[in-house]
Amino acid sequence: MRHAILAALLLFTAPAAAAWAQEADPATSPVAPVDPAAPAQKVNLVMTGPQILISTAMGDITLQLDAVRAPRTVPHIVRYVRARHYDGTVVYRVAKGFVIQMGSFEAGGKGRGIRPGPLPLEANNGLSNLRGTVAMARAEAPDSGTAEFFINLSDNSFSLDQQIGDPANGTGYAVFGQVVAGMDVVDAIAEVAVGDDGPMPGQAPVTPILIKKVSVIAPPKPAK
Repeated sequence: MRHAILAALLLFTAPAAAAWAQEADPATSPVAPVDPAAPAQKVNLVMTGPQILISTAMGDITLQLDAVRAPRTVPHIVRYVRARHYDGTVVYRVAKGFVIQMGSFEAGGKGRGIRPGPLPLEANNGLSNLRGTVAMARAEAPDSGTAEFFINLSDNSFSLDQQIGDPANGTGYAVFGQVVAGMDVVDAIAEVAVGDDGPMPGQAPVTPILIKKVSVIAPPKPAK
């Protein structure tokens, strides 16, 4: 079964993008006044919990997990890490400007077995899909997360957060962590050439990006 992120992407056409860039040129355009009624920019709170180290062929990525706001998702992911489920898999999806995704696929699109059983969706935990956050991928059903997760390359809160007016917690993608080291590696991965040899046609790295090992590490102790 393929685990996809079900989110719409808004794309500029080339002429519209060029016009927008020209209008936004600070050298030729006046500074727009700040709208006091505009919503404040979203910022996630400090996350507390274990860290995991993702060692890839392109460098290391460290994630700070949030065991307080994602109390079901974090232990779920940690179990997969301790079972060495991710070792030897690849980053199988690079959606440029959107996300990179990994989980249960080896080079060439070969899948690995996943543990059965639903994972309750925790998209209503107050964390937003901002750049550098990590969230659970899932199928269409809310509680269908398994081992797949993605790292946001941009602020995707509009398309991936829980929708307003959703009392049943059936929409959105649950953020459970944040990149605290190695975002430069994430950005480098986001720039690789992509093709069709993988579970996500058109978004599979042409040269497989091996995940050598994923491990749980202790977060650094605060300075005295």
